[in-house]
Amino acid sequence: MAKSGLASRLYRGEAGLDIIGRRKVWFGVALVLVLLSALSFGLRGFSLGIEFAGGNSFQIPASVGTLEQTELEVEEALGTAGGGAEVVTTQKVGGTGGDFYEVRTTQVDTEQANAVKAEIAEKFGIDAAAISGNQVSEAWGSQVTSRALLGLVIFVAVVMIYLILRFEWRMAVAAVSSLIMNLVLTAGIYSLVGFEVTPSTVIGFLTILGFALYDVVVVFDKVQENTRGITANNNQTYGEAANLAINQSLMRSLNTSVVALLPVGGLLFIGAGLLGAGTLKDLGLVLFVGMAVAFLTSILLATPLLVLLKNYDPRIQAHNKRVLARRGAIARGEVTPKGAARSAEAVDEPVDPESAALAGAAPRVGARPAGKRPTGARGGRPAGGGGNRPGGGKRR
Repeated sequence: MAKSGLASRLYRGEAGLDIIGRRKVWFGVALVLVLLSALSFGLRGFSLGIEFAGGNSFQIPASVGTLEQTELEVEEALGTAGGGAEVVTTQKVGGTGGDFYEVRTTQVDTEQANAVKAEIAEKFGIDAAAISGNQVSEAWGSQVTSRALLGLVIFVAVVMIYLILRFEWRMAVAAVSSLIMNLVLTAGIYSLVGFEVTPSTVIGFLTILGFALYDVVVVFDKVQENTRGITANNNQTYGEAANLAINQSLMRSLNTSVVALLPVGGLLFIGAGLLGAGTLKDLGLVLFVGMAVAFLTSILLATPLLVLLKNYDPRIQAHNKRVLARRGAIARGEVTPKGAARSAEAVDEPVDPESAALAGAAPRVGARPAGKRPTGARGGRPAGGGGNRPGGGKRR
């Protein structure tokens, strides 16, 4: 019979992947990634949109030419009439009145903005009224940031309370650490790629928190099921039971993540990449990266961190020592595992007939005590042996 493949073993929870045993490797990888993210924060920073950094935006009809031509003409207009302002981003956007190019620039005052619109209109030979412009103050972006941080703090507090009530405080600490790691790694990738940070990005960050929490709760629920009453037996340590839970829930987490990543990947690679919908790329990237990282952190970080915290519990420490001591005694032959002694005796030792008879006569647990059958209609024939015949006396 052919051996089962990895996919089949994953579906049955029998892959036997040693995740917990290699937790030092995962912790080391996580530390390196955090350091790289921090390095990216310090060296590259983030490309803030005009909602956060302040600036101006100009909407120019797409009929004037290509996107590259439009960006070049706006840069020249900013150099002459915009006081040296620079173009930040340029993208094609569709609207009710038709397609147009949205050019976002650094901050210029109202007089300079009007002069830039007039020069752009003259270069393209269109009416200046056909070009619209907006000015955004950085104060609005700071207000959005403060509210997002407040929402993050409230979310983390609610999650902590829920996990403590649902599981225990160690699981709450491990889950929140996984969520924070998810945010840091996603922000690090966002910084390396250099995508513009917009309000959609902030919404995306808050969205991936819910997905990451779902992944962690799925795994922790199985861990709690496998470790319930674990100190009552000496068969496996807490880490081994948690590792089994990861293997049993791995395929479910993987399927959930793949199903969630498919539409987000379409949003990012097809919508923003092929179709050029630039307004989708900031939201699509943060969702795609955040969901992928959430799957990895829930498996490779949250549960190993939980095992690390539980191993400091004196009750779990004593249990793990008993399990390891019993295995050592079995390896040295001092203790015979259950089932092995009975089979050895059955094969090696001769059977004494008298003992076998006594053993066979001994009542089994739960069996009805042996004795005389009760007399009467339900217990058998009457004592006289006459049965149920009328006048059941002796035959003459």
